[in-house]
Amino acid sequence: MQKKENRPLEELSALQIYWQLFKNIFVINSCTFGGGFVIIGMIKQTFTEQLHWISEEEVLDMTAIAQSAPGPLGINMAIITGYRIRKIPGALVCTLGAVLPPLIIISVISIFYNQFKDNAVIALALQVMRAGVAAVILDVVINLASNIIKRKNILWILLMVAAFIATVFFNVSAIVLILICAVVGLFDSIRCKRSDESK
Repeated sequence: MQKKENRPLEELSALQIYWQLFKNIFVINSCTFGGGFVIIGMIKQTFTEQLHWISEEEVLDMTAIAQSAPGPLGINMAIITGYRIRKIPGALVCTLGAVLPPLIIISVISIFYNQFKDNAVIALALQVMRAGVAAVILDVVINLASNIIKRKNILWILLMVAAFIATVFFNVSAIVLILICAVVGLFDSIRCKRSDESK
């Protein structure tokens, strides 16, 4: 028997959809460490692979928008996910689900900060968590890159490689790269549209 939360969106009530959005975003933001790119991987796993509410191509587009917009990447991604599924109400629900976990956790940490800031056990735990975070971010990078390669668009593949080289070897700002890619993508879209109209 198929679980309620894994049913298509059309078979769920608005209340059930809002609950699933809030619950999943809340859990993702409560259990992921390492910033926005880790959250992107978790959103993809939850909403694409488990619930099948968002396609892999949409996750790529949403990631580009979230990265380009001001503010924390994880919060931006949650807002876009909610908007994609239930417009403004969905975005508001996901915003609440994304903001509450760090607010609660940071509040608790601030209360007990003096007690454990020099604790060797906690310092070691944080070091181990960094290794896990690095592995998750690498997984996200591989998945996003493989999705671009699957599309077999030479321009996109060249942009991805050029952006990597510019970032790693020349320390080019991510903002500059995003703006350049946005302009190239805009002109490519216009070219494709004109090509389709001329056929």
